Amino acid sequence: MAGMTLDQLRIFLAVAEHLHFTRAAEELYITQPAVSAAIHSLEQEYGVKLFHRIGRHIEIAEAGKLLQVEAQKILDQVTLTERGLRELNNLQRGELKLGSSLTIGNYWLPSKISTFKSQYPGISVNCTLANAETICAGTAMGHFDLGLVEGEVKAELQNTLEYEIFGSDRLQIVVGKNHPWFEQKKIYLTELTQTPWVMREPGSGTQQRFEEALQNWGINLSELNVILVFTSGEMAKAAIESGVGATGISELMVKKEIQIGTLQAIQVIDDRESSGVSVEIVRPFFKLKHRQRFQTALSKTFEQTLLSSL
Repeated sequence: MAGMTLDQLRIFLAVAEHLHFTRAAEELYITQPAVSAAIHSLEQEYGVKLFHRIGRHIEIAEAGKLLQVEAQKILDQVTLTERGLRELNNLQRGELKLGSSLTIGNYWLPSKISTFKSQYPGISVNCTLANAETICAGTAMGHFDLGLVEGEVKAELQNTLEYEIFGSDRLQIVVGKNHPWFEQKKIYLTELTQTPWVMREPGSGTQQRFEEALQNWGINLSELNVILVFTSGEMAKAAIESGVGATGISELMVKKEIQIGTLQAIQVIDDRESSGVSVEIVRPFFKLKHRQRFQTALSKTFEQTLLSSL
């Protein structure tokens, strides 16, 4: 048995994507007969049908669906291994793929990337920003070398992802100048239900942490008057500045606005007990990586940069 080759797998995946032999050949810059021969060889070697020929069209067969998933895993692993071998030249070149939730990516991460780039100028850093849920899923699928999020890792991904705290942030409840709380600066927990709220979307790390805090305070999210839901903190901040309700937002995002006086951070007093202590919402930053995928030297070095800059 000769066994399958990487070239055969690449050809198969191109056909599976396009469901067309000629277009697959054009993508790979080879002839259509070469594509047909590679697929025929795989089918003969293993005694399976990878594609059904229906007139002038093809459809992927059950065996083809299985091979499509496994072939992609194999080629992804080959790509990572090749990257690792190329990076043995003292990290003079290569690509680091990061996935970051929006708050970390916009306000915390740029200085860390700058520090890393100053040490390794030949390294290309590709950073994707999305909400925490998307970054967790992308890291689990191998799209990122490292994921950086402020939200919790879902239970179904905890066996796939290795995660640890590498920093923290606080959520501030803030209002604009036209809000009655602006001059008060302090409110009681029981007053949280007495104003309109601007929220982040489900899946946002900010939203996850804010809802957890509400639960700890004995407040159900349904008790709040949520009037707007946004997919970015910047949009929520802009709405609050214009005088619409209150929001829970990272202190990193509103530091400047609080300093110049367009927003006011509100201190929340726990009036459930006579002590009347103020409460805070502290949220951890999590560093994620796949438990089983090959970790490149670049990824390990960037981890050290993150930890050394704390």
